[in-house]
Amino acid sequence: MFARLSTYQGSPVPPEGDLTEKSEAIVQLVQDLPGFRGAFYLVERETGKARSLTLWEDEATMRASEERAAEIRAEAAQREGQRVVLVEHFEVAFSKLAP
Repeated sequence: MFARLSTYQGSPVPPEGDLTEKSEAIVQLVQDLPGFRGAFYLVERETGKARSLTLWEDEATMRASEERAAEIRAEAAQREGQRVVLVEHFEVAFSKLAP
C-alpha cells in the first residue's frame, strides 16, 4: 500500500462544528479512482494547519491518480481558503487499526 500526504495552511477552523460533510464530499471525488483504499483528514483547528492522507493499493495506482488528485486538492483548498503547502508520497510499511 502507498500513501499521499498533503499539507495545507489556512485560517483557523472554528472549534465547534463537524467537518464530516465537507470531507465526505471531497472523498466522493477521489474514491472512484482506481486503487483508492481510504482517506484521513487531520486538522489543527487553532492554527488552520491540515493534512489529508489518501491510501492507494500500490505505487502505480497512486501515481496514476496524481493529475486528478491535484485538481481536487487545488479546488478544495481554494474553496476552504487554504493553500497547498506540500505533497509527499510514502510506502505504507505498517498499519493497524483497532476493530
